[in-house]
Amino acid sequence: MRKTLTLARAATLAAATALFAAPAAAETWDMPTPYPDGNFHTENIKQFAAEVAEATGGELEITVHPAGSLFKHPEIKNAVRSGQVPAGEFLLSRLSNENPVFGVDSVPFLANSYAAAEKLWMASKPQIDELLAEQNLMPLFSVPWPPQGIYASQPIEAIEDMQGLKFRTYNAATERLAQLAGAVPTQVEVPDIAQAFATGRVEAMITSATTGVNSKAWDFLSHYYDTQAWLPKNIVVVNVDAFEALSHEVKAAVMEAAENAQDRGWEMSKTATTEATQTLADNGITVSDPSEALAASLREIGETMAAEWSDEAGAAGTAILEAYRN
Repeated sequence: MRKTLTLARAATLAAATALFAAPAAAETWDMPTPYPDGNFHTENIKQFAAEVAEATGGELEITVHPAGSLFKHPEIKNAVRSGQVPAGEFLLSRLSNENPVFGVDSVPFLANSYAAAEKLWMASKPQIDELLAEQNLMPLFSVPWPPQGIYASQPIEAIEDMQGLKFRTYNAATERLAQLAGAVPTQVEVPDIAQAFATGRVEAMITSATTGVNSKAWDFLSHYYDTQAWLPKNIVVVNVDAFEALSHEVKAAVMEAAENAQDRGWEMSKTATTEATQTLADNGITVSDPSEALAASLREIGETMAAEWSDEAGAAGTAILEAYRN
């Protein structure tokens, strides 16, 4: 009997040792993104996911769902917030209706270069982190789009040429810009751009050269004006509860991969700007700088919008602008 009990204890001890020695069960995260596979934001995020999988030995696998295939762009933030998915990507300025601070990177001509955009991000990040934390969200990394330019199906030599044009918008800032230019704001998501132009739903838009290439803008419009109005950022966020459930080692791997993705993404954005602008021209779009008259009118619109944003954002906006300008 004693030998039997000893053997039983040994078997129990061996089973327990095997249990604790076994690697942690692999976890899979679904991650929705708004843009197609060929877009540099999506390519960067897929590389981020691959780095996480490699660094954790497969303990955390992130499945990227591009082009709004899992959740449409307007739904992604709340899907992460509610825990339907652990992480996701969206355009930060889409949240400006919640708080104007989220729209600081879309104030025209406030930061119209990569160096200025990076400086503005660092100035605004503490406020943005705090606002997202209130929604149980934590930023992992942020990557800018190339500078925004104006596309049209007809020449635009002066601001008067924009009056009455149906203008594609995607956030509060672009809607206000359209209004101040005398155009008609029309909400259209990226996957629907081509159809919107083809059906006459829109006649002009302001967006990056890369979005123009991804949507094959040469199939439905003729002109691109390199206004370099602003560099809006996409942000990748994680649900705080999902992140905190990870082991210390996996958390560290995620954060290291996120830092790499941010550095890599900014460089990819710069390269994409040069390549996409050339692609537009190669496919027959007339690429040019805005005329002096148009540029002057757009600067006036920018000054108006900067003042409006500062008033709306209040003390938080003042703090961001002071940090940015100093």
